[in-house]
Amino acid sequence: MAFINPNHRASHFRSENDVVVCELCPHRCRLEPDSFGICNSRKNLDGQLVAYNYGRISSLAVDPIEKKPLYHFHPGSSVFSVGGIGCNLHCEYCQNYSISMSAIGKKRTTFKSAADLAALCRQQGYDKIAFTYNEPAIWFEYILDVKKEDPELKIVIVTNGMISKEPLEELCGHVDAFNIDVKAFNNAFYRRLCGGDLESVKESCITVFRSNAHLELTYLVIPGYNDSDGEISEFTEWVRDELSPYVPVHFTRFHPDYNMMTVPMTPIDTLLRAKTIAEGNGLKYTYVGNIIGKDTADTHCPECNATVIERTGYRVYVTGLSDGRCSACGHRMEIVMDQPIPDDSQ
Repeated sequence: MAFINPNHRASHFRSENDVVVCELCPHRCRLEPDSFGICNSRKNLDGQLVAYNYGRISSLAVDPIEKKPLYHFHPGSSVFSVGGIGCNLHCEYCQNYSISMSAIGKKRTTFKSAADLAALCRQQGYDKIAFTYNEPAIWFEYILDVKKEDPELKIVIVTNGMISKEPLEELCGHVDAFNIDVKAFNNAFYRRLCGGDLESVKESCITVFRSNAHLELTYLVIPGYNDSDGEISEFTEWVRDELSPYVPVHFTRFHPDYNMMTVPMTPIDTLLRAKTIAEGNGLKYTYVGNIIGKDTADTHCPECNATVIERTGYRVYVTGLSDGRCSACGHRMEIVMDQPIPDDSQ
């Protein structure tokens, strides 16, 4: 059956005669008639901005919440995950480039209304849905409509943080948890390898942190590009001072992909050094991802250092929590969950 384009009217734009200026993200794309913005998803159609990607789904899966990665948001649970088409960054190393770099019509998609997607999530037995794989901010209207259809559904967004403050504040009122990728801590990297802007991402981190939404950060460590001790230290000091020492930070391992196939995988020692630097700068929850190693993904109490959650890959064992507190010292852990998770390590 042929796809019927819903031509869903987008929000956050202004018109200048025949030109439409999209204000969803910091690029502020100026769209001539019948043209798309950088994200390949928002189009000037007859002087109106259209969310041309609305409801176009490229990927559906069920993932461990730790894969997002979110370690402090309902740990050990599963999340219904959905991806679309397009992105407002063009990272040279993107592992999901087949959908993020795809233009509308170049990749097969399936249309689902917001009501159908929310119902499908519930039918599969899940109470959380993650907008992930490609950049969810460009699905702005669709995400809000899914939440409107099922207000009790928990919404997770895995984002690059390139979204303007006003629409992000609107999202924060409806989204339960964010993981924001901080791709480097120098603007030259953002400009050259991603086509983005570090300051905009930092502002997004601050906006989410000041909201009621849960926040975790991911830093993909790329050898020779963003892995210097100085850059890691500057990043983690910024998290400590501008956000909080209690914001979880994930240092993840790079593997060659897309246009950076000749760059080697991140040495494990580099990842462990980044974790050590972060802890030395006062961060309480630091993790190493894309590897399996002893104690690299475990959660420790920041007061007494007791292990409260053990992780091996995506196997999660809650070993030291009681009513959300450290079983050893009683410290209230900064972990979001409905109720205490049973210890399934036995």
